[in-house]
Amino acid sequence: MTDELKFDFCKMYIYNNYMIVVINEGVTITPKHNQTLLNVVDTYYKNKKFVYITHRLNSYAVDPAVYLETSKIDNLAGFAVVSKDFKAKSNAEIEKLFLSKPFEVFNTIEEAIYWSDLILKA
Repeated sequence: MTDELKFDFCKMYIYNNYMIVVINEGVTITPKHNQTLLNVVDTYYKNKKFVYITHRLNSYAVDPAVYLETSKIDNLAGFAVVSKDFKAKSNAEIEKLFLSKPFEVFNTIEEAIYWSDLILKA
């Protein structure tokens, strides 16, 4: 891991080719949160492909409009959701419809990291 970043709505763990994000309990993620993501991407992944992995340990809501903005991040190679919770996985399947990037749902962080390695090599 390169860095651990703490924001009022999440923690981000920055690695060479991917980031793991844990959103805080009860938060509603809206397009305004994308500015934080863009700042992190500009700092750590400038001109470099990366994968966004969200580890859904907490219950929170996502405004689907977020994905329309996230889709505009050119160097975002893929988006992974990690959860064992049925509801979170079902929500992710719906969210997948709004993102124009590879988007997969996994049970473990290890599976998501393995997938990120595959799509970054493709």
